Amino acid sequence: MARFIFITGGVVSSLGKGLMAASLAALLQARGYRVRIRKFDPYLNVDPGTMSPYQHGEVYVTDDGAETDLDLGHYERFTGVAARQSDNVTSGRIYQQIIQRERRGDYLGATVQVIPHVTDAIKAFALAETDDLDFVLCEIGGTVGDIESLPFIEAIRQLRNDLGRGNSVSIHVTLVPYIAAAGELKTKPTQHSVRELAALGVQPDVLVCRCEQPLPASERAKIALFCNVPKEAVIPALDAKSIYAVPVQYHEEGLDEAVLNAFGIEPAGEPNLARWTDIMDRLTNPEGEVTVGVVGKYVGLQDAYKSLNEALVHGGIANKVKVNIRWIDAEVFEHGDSDIAASLEPCHAILVPGAFGERGAEGKIASVKFARERNVPYFGICFGMQMACVEGARNLAGIEKASSTEFGPTDEPIVGIITEWMSAEGVQKREAGGDLGGTMRLGAYPAKLDGNSVVSSIYGATEISERHRHRYEVNTGYRESLEKGGLVFSGMSPDGMLPEIVERPDHPWFVGVQFHPELKSKPFDPHPLFASFIAAAVRQSRLV
Repeated sequence: MARFIFITGGVVSSLGKGLMAASLAALLQARGYRVRIRKFDPYLNVDPGTMSPYQHGEVYVTDDGAETDLDLGHYERFTGVAARQSDNVTSGRIYQQIIQRERRGDYLGATVQVIPHVTDAIKAFALAETDDLDFVLCEIGGTVGDIESLPFIEAIRQLRNDLGRGNSVSIHVTLVPYIAAAGELKTKPTQHSVRELAALGVQPDVLVCRCEQPLPASERAKIALFCNVPKEAVIPALDAKSIYAVPVQYHEEGLDEAVLNAFGIEPAGEPNLARWTDIMDRLTNPEGEVTVGVVGKYVGLQDAYKSLNEALVHGGIANKVKVNIRWIDAEVFEHGDSDIAASLEPCHAILVPGAFGERGAEGKIASVKFARERNVPYFGICFGMQMACVEGARNLAGIEKASSTEFGPTDEPIVGIITEWMSAEGVQKREAGGDLGGTMRLGAYPAKLDGNSVVSSIYGATEISERHRHRYEVNTGYRESLEKGGLVFSGMSPDGMLPEIVERPDHPWFVGVQFHPELKSKPFDPHPLFASFIAAAVRQSRLV
């Protein structure tokens, strides 16, 4: 039977529970254990699919088509275990399922209540598909004391009793602030947070204390005394130079040993952390550096492009170079507030990421044109591929009014909404005026590559599978015109209906993809497109 680790947070949000969970899972994995991480989100949205990136950061998409919290990206990047639909649940999804059951009469006339119906649904989610695992880590979003998280805390309390002694451990991530005026670290917020959690019936076994200054032994002893945990189970968590340094840092502070001891498991030797020390060696001792300009519309919040940011770092790891990311708001190229050349000339490569809506589109098209004309490596992802096609249609194929139906009615729909496509479940159909949530082409889909293409040489294959999240597609009716302009359709869906990849063979490096390769990149296994893109940036840096 799998053992469960429940992770809560206190005092303030953004303490790094997701990163801690991912690091702990990586450490347990390095000791030979099979792990899976799950995220409970207390908000009432069914999933984050319709939320603004400024509200919740990026939407992370799984192979099976779930739109999930960005923390699942950390989980995958640190463990290599592919996330699934069953690894993320929200209050909204729990209540939606319960209400649907109530309407069907599944409760046989009973009064539907938070306890037991909501808590039972949460417990069922936590326990599902865990038979082949050694440890399941369950992270609870938000902080202890939030009204919306109370059913989840109660479900944890019940689960700890259901699982039996020795089969679950509670980790509480909290803040130990440094008061500069007093020159002291203050433990009282942690004491109050643990007391509130304990009042809800959950006594933590391990405390992870985020702090800006080293946590003295005396303060660790004080926290242990007041919070009823062993001193060895009070783990300092200071800021790290890189998120990829965190697993080794937590191991040095004793996190994995404290967790195993809480389970009554005697640690057998040391974990194999060679992959993490190698990654950090490449990050701290680069053999050069490159600058990549990312022309986007959500650049005010880097969490909106979290996986993209990390995939670029992974490309740097693969090439032993430091990647400096220059975030550029696409809108500034539309209002005359910035000269395109001045913004993009310092960049050794240009990337236009995914997005929704017309805002910033013309700035992205201008960036594509700059990269094409100046022979600067260009990578277009999802919307970035679509804008590359619009740019090629306007400036090389003579289709001056080329546009996307996403921006409104157009006489030249180079990009249009897809109304049906083939999936593993059969033909999927959508209506233009239908619901927004969960109605896109989501998840992993196969593609066939031209055997003589640039991308087939990058992948070393002619058949691939990548994750999608989009509602619009490049119109294959314009394929002949675009290819006459040099933009080759080098990857298609297996039925030949949907364009997956375009490229310019006469350009140093110009690739557009309809999918999101950043979602599958890992520090110890960089995605081949990002590794090749950064290699092209390195070559470009030697020319300037």
